[in-house]
Order: sequence, then structure tokens, then C-alpha cells
Amino acid sequence: MFKKRDRNEVRVIRHARVRKKISGTPDMPRLCVYRSNKYIYAQVIDDTKGITLVQASSLDPALKGQLEEVDKSGEAKLVGKLIGERAKNAGISTVVFDRGGYVYTGRVAALAAGAREAGLEF
Repeated sequence: MFKKRDRNEVRVIRHARVRKKISGTPDMPRLCVYRSNKYIYAQVIDDTKGITLVQASSLDPALKGQLEEVDKSGEAKLVGKLIGERAKNAGISTVVFDRGGYVYTGRVAALAAGAREAGLEF
């Protein structure tokens, strides 16, 4: 009998396939997205040094009062704006987008739109 893989296992395989081609450099770091059922996280990563340059999430204290009146897509857009502002303050203007194996729709697309509104290019 074939064993059916769970969704997260399939996502991890898909993410590994994408990561073979996408890598963050000091000139163009990688904007990585992780989405759980309740929260969304974003990091800007330099893969050559293996360090996270900036990060933001829906658990961030900077967003505490704004998240109560929006839905999950609205939260993702606010997180995207926050990560874009923090990246701009760190001197990062262009990134390569790593959707983390998720389909580019819904919360992932909203985060990307928020980051673009804040001035990130990808």
C-alpha cells in the first residue's frame, strides 16, 4: 500500500526543490516566509554567511494593537510592510522571494504585497 504524505511533508519537499535554485547573497538576500495556522513569519536571510538580517512576525510587539481588527490576510500584509520597513532601515532594497513551498496566494501573496508597498523590490 502507498502511504499518503501529509501536507507539511509535501511542502518541505517542494521548498527543498525551490531552494536548490534560490539563494540569498549579501547584495540580494532571501525573503523567506513561514506560515502556521495562527501566525505568519518573515525573515531576510544572507545564505552565504548563514545569518538572519531582519525579521518580523505577527507576534511582533510593534504590531500588537493593529492586529485585532484585521483578518489573517490583513495580518500578513502588515507583517510584509514591517519587514519591508526594517529591511529598508538595514540598507536592503532588493531581495529574492522564497515562498517556503507554499502556494503564492492568500497570506503569502498579501505578505509579498505589503513588502512591495514598503519599498522592497523582487
